[in-house]
Amino acid sequence: QVRLVESGGRLVQAGGSLRLSCTASGRSFGGNAMGWFRQAPGKEREFVAAIDWSGGLTRYTDSVKGRFTISRDNAKNTVYLQMNSLKPEDTAVYYCAGSTLAVGTVASTDYYYWGQGTQVTVSS
Repeated sequence: QVRLVESGGRLVQAGGSLRLSCTASGRSFGGNAMGWFRQAPGKEREFVAAIDWSGGLTRYTDSVKGRFTISRDNAKNTVYLQMNSLKPEDTAVYYCAGSTLAVGTVASTDYYYWGQGTQVTVSS
């Protein structure tokens, strides 16, 4: 059984930092892109960041560029999301996802495996 388990979400003040982790089990994602999505209350799930299979190519939604960094450790089957300069509008449940492709994309439909999510709350 393939599982993605996120961790690291918590309450943080605006301007603070968090690092989210997502560890996969049940299969290797070394050949697949990984992504982070988020869903705020009352809103649709949205793309945050993606990283290709090698870790050499990343992409971000405009609102997090320069503040968030996605990375991966294929030996640990883990992907990370470093979030700096957090804002209240970053408050959401953050989901890790494993793609069917080698290159990261923004479309949630390209991601077959999903974690249960971790809550990030940024207070003003």
